[in-house]
Amino acid sequence: MMKTGLVRGFLSVGIWTFVSRVSGFVRDILMAAWLGTGPMAEAFLIALSLPNMFRRFFAEGAFNTAFVPMFSKRLENRDEAQRFASEAFSGLFMAVLVLSAVAMIFMPVLVWLMAAGFAGDERFGLAVEYGRITFPYILLISLASMISGVLNANGRFTAAAAAPVLLNLLFIVAMYLGRWRGWDLGLTLAWATPVTGLAQLGLVWLDARRTGWTFLPRRPRLSPDMRRLLAVALPAAFAGGVVQLNLLIGRQVGSQFEGAIGWLSYSDRLYQLPLGVVGAAVAVVLLPELSRRLRAGDHAGGQSAYSRATEFGLFLTLPAAFAIAVIAEPMVRTLFERGQFTAEDTTQTARALVVYAFGLPAFVLQKILQPLYFAREDTKTPFRFALWSMVVNALVAFGLMPFFGFLAAALGTTVAAWIMVAQLWWGTRAMGDAARADDRLRRKTPLIVLSSALMAGALWLMMGWLDGLGQVAGLAILVFGGAAIYFTLSFLTRAYRLSELKAAVRRS
Repeated sequence: MMKTGLVRGFLSVGIWTFVSRVSGFVRDILMAAWLGTGPMAEAFLIALSLPNMFRRFFAEGAFNTAFVPMFSKRLENRDEAQRFASEAFSGLFMAVLVLSAVAMIFMPVLVWLMAAGFAGDERFGLAVEYGRITFPYILLISLASMISGVLNANGRFTAAAAAPVLLNLLFIVAMYLGRWRGWDLGLTLAWATPVTGLAQLGLVWLDARRTGWTFLPRRPRLSPDMRRLLAVALPAAFAGGVVQLNLLIGRQVGSQFEGAIGWLSYSDRLYQLPLGVVGAAVAVVLLPELSRRLRAGDHAGGQSAYSRATEFGLFLTLPAAFAIAVIAEPMVRTLFERGQFTAEDTTQTARALVVYAFGLPAFVLQKILQPLYFAREDTKTPFRFALWSMVVNALVAFGLMPFFGFLAAALGTTVAAWIMVAQLWWGTRAMGDAARADDRLRRKTPLIVLSSALMAGALWLMMGWLDGLGQVAGLAILVFGGAAIYFTLSFLTRAYRLSELKAAVRRS
């Protein structure tokens, strides 16, 4: 049993993810000011999304959801666990190396599949050039993600959670250096991308080596364990592919409208803050925890882990969703509107952000519900559900595009997320009590919703009173004032008690 407990693990990952998101905001503020939403910015955003898409498809999605439960079950025999992890590392290295070579050759096809609206203008050529430079990032970050899975299964979350901070810091340094030296900022960011991947891989590799886990690429072997890993990973890969197709649908819609790729990307970054801090923290810690509980036959412990993860996720995500929907425009204006980022960019980005905010709880609930399947090595059922959500996304996005323009992309993503949650929840009915909410979660959920709604009403009133203040001061009051109001309301309504949080940390 790992020494780091469930709640403490959430907090460790959440804090480092928060630091990563804040540094990411600084990076995005600089990008918005210096690149805006013009051709260079849109081309780079598409180029960067290509390796990130395949990274989630191979490493953080399919591979790790299959690898982590299988690796966790071998931890009692250290030599067996090291052998299994080394074979997986070598197989992943070879597969992604081949993928990278093929992708760089066929980069024009990939760019067209991502953003057909770029065809015929300068954005297409820029995206192809940037894409060939950025794509090797997938090899480095895929290996880093696998090593992170090993560290997480051993209860070591810090290095893996801190690695993305390096990415943001290096991007920031690259942009300042590019401005100082007068370099092309698009090319500067493109070349900085693989450098950030190397830095992240180095950080987690050194942390693993310090704890006795060594990873070096060798000739891959198709052993029985690797066959089993592939059998579990392939359905998850298809499911991950469906998720990425959902993103691709949104980018295809956005590429039809000038500036929309930028608007969707910047709004995505804003709602990704609570999603990353809460959703990623819960998912990273919950999967190995559930795997261990199931292996030990501890169904009561599994139910408690699932319920507390859901409670923790809703407690932080619902108020964030309500708040973002209310203060979207002042948030975007304060953070991004300067330099090349215009008032029109602010309006359109805020509209997309409001739509994404309604889907935020669904995105987090997906990350909580999916480990219930993955811990049981069931990746086929989420794949089937993902297929249906993709169909819904495509119908909504393309069907509503003539009426709502680029916002149809955000609408499709949000509706599909809730459809996915409904399917995942329905599918857990056959898993027994370990996948059901306990009495405490059922009692507290409506209280969390009530506290969040009242906080949103207070924020709406505060916005009218703060018109005379400066943008930064006004946003700070809204954010910190909203947080204070929500926590006060949550304790008054008994949605959460301070004693419960302290007890959860002590037990962990």
